[in-house]
Amino acid sequence: MSAPAVHSLWTTAAEPVDKIPAPTIEYAQLAPVLIVVGAAVLGILMEAFVPRRARYHSQLFLSVVGLAAAFAATVGLAASGHASTEARIAAMGAIAVDGPALFLQGTILLTAIVAVFTFAERRLDPAHHGHRIDSFAAEAAAVPGSEQEKAAVKAGFTTTEVFPLALFAVAGMLVFPAANDLLTLFIALEVFSLPLYLLCAVARRKRLMSQEAAVKYFLLGAFSSAFLLFGIALLYGYAGSVSYARIADVVDGSVADVNPALAATMGNDVLLLIGFALVLMGLLFKVGAVPFHMWTPDVYQGAPTPVTGFMAAATKVAAFGAMLRLLYVVLPGLSWDWRPVMWAVAIVTMLGGAIVAITQTDVKRLLAYSSIAHAGFILAGVIAATPEGVSSVLFYLAAYSFVTIGAFAVVTLVRDAGGEATHLSKWAGLGRRSPLVAAVFAVFLLAFAGIPLTSGFSGKFAVFKAAAEGGAGALVVVGVIASAIAAFFYIRVIVLMFFSEPKPEGPTVAVPSPLTITAIGVGVAVTLALGLAPQYFLDLAGSAGVFVR
Repeated sequence: MSAPAVHSLWTTAAEPVDKIPAPTIEYAQLAPVLIVVGAAVLGILMEAFVPRRARYHSQLFLSVVGLAAAFAATVGLAASGHASTEARIAAMGAIAVDGPALFLQGTILLTAIVAVFTFAERRLDPAHHGHRIDSFAAEAAAVPGSEQEKAAVKAGFTTTEVFPLALFAVAGMLVFPAANDLLTLFIALEVFSLPLYLLCAVARRKRLMSQEAAVKYFLLGAFSSAFLLFGIALLYGYAGSVSYARIADVVDGSVADVNPALAATMGNDVLLLIGFALVLMGLLFKVGAVPFHMWTPDVYQGAPTPVTGFMAAATKVAAFGAMLRLLYVVLPGLSWDWRPVMWAVAIVTMLGGAIVAITQTDVKRLLAYSSIAHAGFILAGVIAATPEGVSSVLFYLAAYSFVTIGAFAVVTLVRDAGGEATHLSKWAGLGRRSPLVAAVFAVFLLAFAGIPLTSGFSGKFAVFKAAAEGGAGALVVVGVIASAIAAFFYIRVIVLMFFSEPKPEGPTVAVPSPLTITAIGVGVAVTLALGLAPQYFLDLAGSAGVFVR
């Protein structure tokens, strides 16, 4: 009897296959990210296994130690030459370890340590049922105003999950400016965005407003992520790769090994231009540039103020870092295409943020529109398209982040019966009621306005100088006009605090714990140090301004 015929889809003998190569991961060079992720995972386990009464102190200790260790690892990498001569691409081409990445990672980690102090503040509100309370909901899952929420408040519950959530957000932010391919960029974006959506929704007071802010941020963030992902798909179709270096080579026309299947699409500039525009749109949303800024004032106002400060500072640093790498590493050959578009975005962002801020009556919304104007000023440095442009943006981001966290930390101190008193009318006469708090807030406002002897002046001078030398002189003129408009509403708040009569039923200024005092003190110290003696830090940013490819 003959053997049964073998079906044509089957095979009788396996073809020899090359072994799949094991990935090579440079753990030492990825140490800052791995330490933060490890601390975040430990924080989740603490929520499961540590008794409720011990969680707050455990989480605070773990968060600060984890972030400090990650910062030490970042400094160690920079000291061992990875910011200059030893710069390289790690993790199978996914992560760049170079000067800009390490500088921005160090800035994000220091900002996060200061932000964690404001998260942990528990002395601003009077104790409830004998329990100290913070800015976050007693039980995030409870319906606002329900019996379940009242029981949680009475029992003294606190949402200590905010600490691991913040650590996961920081981990994503560390990868975002260091991402060296589009897929890593997208994953990092989602890793830091999702925890922020949750953190925005857990305010203890005005919970419905907080949840509304989170939903707006989530929906608009989902739109921006979709644009970014569609742009990545088009760029992949254009270049046949998501790697920055490969896309840059295809743009330059210096690719030797062209796949015949890709030969047709590589000459198709429509895929390149539309794909790049969509990716850039996703990044402009994250920095809050006009016309992608509509989420900013609502989210800043509704989110718990410590989260607003953290988000306003750290997200900008991460997003501008990613934008710099994309424009300077992937698309330097397209600067004739992207610079005119960025000119328009920078102009409307600077003027739009400054003009609309004048009409605001809420301190948090005013600071939100101020942050939009600052995004425009930073874009002026990005548009320079020179090494000086990179270093000026790095310096501005470092200066801006500490001023922002300090300013929002001060906002948490001014309180009335309903919690934070954010309406500007409540701040009238604050300088007479609490001269020190008003003076500190005035320092931050003067830094935002770019007054000399503050970090804001040094940063603005650096980005405007780089833009002028890069051929964007007209943009500098618009920037100076926008700065003058912005100075009006900053100084208006200072006049309101020091030259208005305090109302008898006005708010009180809470006495914070050493945690918030440290956060505000660091903000003031950095603001004055970068204003009075900026040269060392400008040199540091200059030496860190070279991208690896």
